[in-house]
Amino acid sequence: MESLRGQLLIAGPSLFDPNFRRTIILVGEHNEDGALGVVLNRPAPVPVREVAPSLASVVGDGERLFVGGPVQPQSAVVLAEFDDPARADIVVFDAIGFLTGEVEADAVRWIRRGRVFAGYAGWGPGQLEDEMAEDGWFVEPALPDDVFTETPETLWDSVVRRKGARFAMLATMPFDPSLN
Repeated sequence: MESLRGQLLIAGPSLFDPNFRRTIILVGEHNEDGALGVVLNRPAPVPVREVAPSLASVVGDGERLFVGGPVQPQSAVVLAEFDDPARADIVVFDAIGFLTGEVEADAVRWIRRGRVFAGYAGWGPGQLEDEMAEDGWFVEPALPDDVFTETPETLWDSVVRRKGARFAMLATMPFDPSLN
């Protein structure tokens, strides 16, 4: 399978795992060893400055923490848009990439905008491909504004609609269709 790095994974209607129900994941890495990414549409009710004060200046004082996924939820993952993509430790697409390890105090000078995630989503070798074959995930190219949307709660709906007429009804589906 071709690498999905820089693509969005859209949780399909048959994906009921509470960690991923109606999520949009930016794939940061995908190769023969597996895949990893972060959930873009799960903001936490806590600001970054309360849980990771040293990262507040990188993302802005009032920015919320995001739940990046169920893997290592105690670890901070920084995703940013850089003035120069070479500043990223892992480039995902365009000028967007991850910082790994300790973030330099002056990183704010070369970061246009950023987000901090608690944890990440990960798949072992072939696991993501198997889930995609079962219609668990759909794929859409990522846009910078998807990553840094001001309305993460509506990202799933807007990305599904962007896929076109075939997916339009899916975007109107309630979170729990059994309650309909």
